[in-house]
Amino acid sequence: MKDKTLGRIRGFIVKSKVNTLYLLKRFILYFGKYRYILAFDLFCASLTTVCEMVLPIMMRTITNKGMEDITLLTADYILKLGGLYLVLRLIDAAANYYMANVGHVMGARIETDMRRDAFEHLTKLSDNFYNDTKIGQIMARITNDLFEVTEFAHHCPEEFFIAGIKLIVSFCILVNINVVLTLVIFAVIPFMALFSSRFNHKMRTEFKAQRNHIGELNSNIEDSLLGIKVVKAFANEELERAKFEVGNQTFLEIKKRTYKYLAGFQCSNRLFDGLMYIIILVGGGFLMMKESINPGDMVAYIMFVSTLLNTIRRIIEFTEQFQRGMTGIERFIEIMDSEVDIKDKEGAEKLENVIGNISFKNVSFGYNDDNTKVLDNINIDIKSGEKIALVGSSGGGKTTFCNLIPRFYEATKGSISIDGKDIKDITINSLRKNIGIVQQDVYLFSGTVYENIAYGKLGASKEEVIEAAKLAGADEFIKELTNQYDSYVGERGVKLSGGQKQRISIARVFLKNPAILILDEATSALDNESEYLVSQSLERLSKGRTTITIAHRLSTIRNAERILVLSGNQIAEEGTHEELLAVKGIYYNLNDTAGRCDKLESIAEK
Repeated sequence: MKDKTLGRIRGFIVKSKVNTLYLLKRFILYFGKYRYILAFDLFCASLTTVCEMVLPIMMRTITNKGMEDITLLTADYILKLGGLYLVLRLIDAAANYYMANVGHVMGARIETDMRRDAFEHLTKLSDNFYNDTKIGQIMARITNDLFEVTEFAHHCPEEFFIAGIKLIVSFCILVNINVVLTLVIFAVIPFMALFSSRFNHKMRTEFKAQRNHIGELNSNIEDSLLGIKVVKAFANEELERAKFEVGNQTFLEIKKRTYKYLAGFQCSNRLFDGLMYIIILVGGGFLMMKESINPGDMVAYIMFVSTLLNTIRRIIEFTEQFQRGMTGIERFIEIMDSEVDIKDKEGAEKLENVIGNISFKNVSFGYNDDNTKVLDNINIDIKSGEKIALVGSSGGGKTTFCNLIPRFYEATKGSISIDGKDIKDITINSLRKNIGIVQQDVYLFSGTVYENIAYGKLGASKEEVIEAAKLAGADEFIKELTNQYDSYVGERGVKLSGGQKQRISIARVFLKNPAILILDEATSALDNESEYLVSQSLERLSKGRTTITIAHRLSTIRNAERILVLSGNQIAEEGTHEELLAVKGIYYNLNDTAGRCDKLESIAEK
């Protein structure tokens, strides 16, 4: 099982590998807002480089003067050099402070901008994206992956800018000291770069594997902990621990390979490092023996080569951070490149003064990964204020029918209009603001009762929130809570009962006050007492609104003005409760089955 997991991750990485230059081109746009900070940061980097490279020149001068004539080294001359170097070190300290402070903050700001853009883009993606993507993977991409970007954004320009200056300046000065020895040393650098690039490629692959697998691990942990009651109810703790251990060990295997390549990378570079010192030791020794280079120049030469090797070593050490940063950027770009398949068309208008007429014209729908149609050639006109009920077997397309109206999914064929306006010609925001949805699976945010109700209308007054709660039949039980409207509901509302959560969600829709209402099996998961209370709230809520009810219990929709029976991906029957019973078709059979179930339920309760 472990090998299959590793193979799946590595296969994904090969398919999703992106060119480094392309990633850098996309990433560099984020420096636009901070170009002046970046420019001054690089100026400071150049100052620190100058300060560092002046010392070998000073040492060369002192050594050569001393070897030539020791009397030339006066106290005044030495103190002047010392004073000059002190000033340079103070400049170096100030420049380093700016780089470490403002430069790092610039990196943090870029990380913040990227996370904001990623979250904004995620809010635009349709349900299709979330159907195919694990939340744990998304969380890893916008948190852990982007943590690496702060250091990358700050250090990447600095390190390569400093390295470039040092390579050029070192080459110019070393060539001036001895051409042959310098050419030999610099001839080693391309081979060093070649070996580094080979290990870099392997490290990049493994860092990507780490990021992908930590997302999988997060998803599995989230899945197990959110379903912990089910785990305990079936006494399957050992199974969940075993599943976690497989993922945990897989992550270890990936990290072991990463460190193997990292060790090879560092080892090869240390060998090249040693080779360059051997060249200086042997070559420089022979040159001094032949008096082709004097002791002062040799001291400066060694110091400049040490500076050069320290620079290469810093770039080598930075490579791990570079690869982590590039991996974070790549996974960020993958999110940003996820297509927003449902968006406002150019020139889309706001939906205002909604009456509530809804019309389906030849509407069909099928999921992208499935050739089977969920709905096929649906034609229906729903009048303003009309109460419509949808019934049919599970998987018959009832929820899909409703999801097409607020454009959670896009119809693959035909058109849907509200008050004569095609919903594709309406801005998504204004469309959804005029549609209220009460679902079977209520989602409450981690916060207070007040905050969850107020979510229906941002900026609503406290009086409006309380009035909405009263209309939903929630005010009474809310006042019995410890902190009333300021009571904490827990994650996903775990501190409240199903009926209480449902009434808060209804209060939220009351506050929103939409012209169109969709009730998606809103009472099917409740006990009889809660269902009665919630049904009363829903009856008040639907008054004066165009209402579409998806019915699980047929007893709840007998008074609907029109019932649509979905079967075979189409509207198979249509009419009132009495009319459909008289036909003795699909609805008649559903009603008969529902009646027997209700009797069994009644007997069970007794």
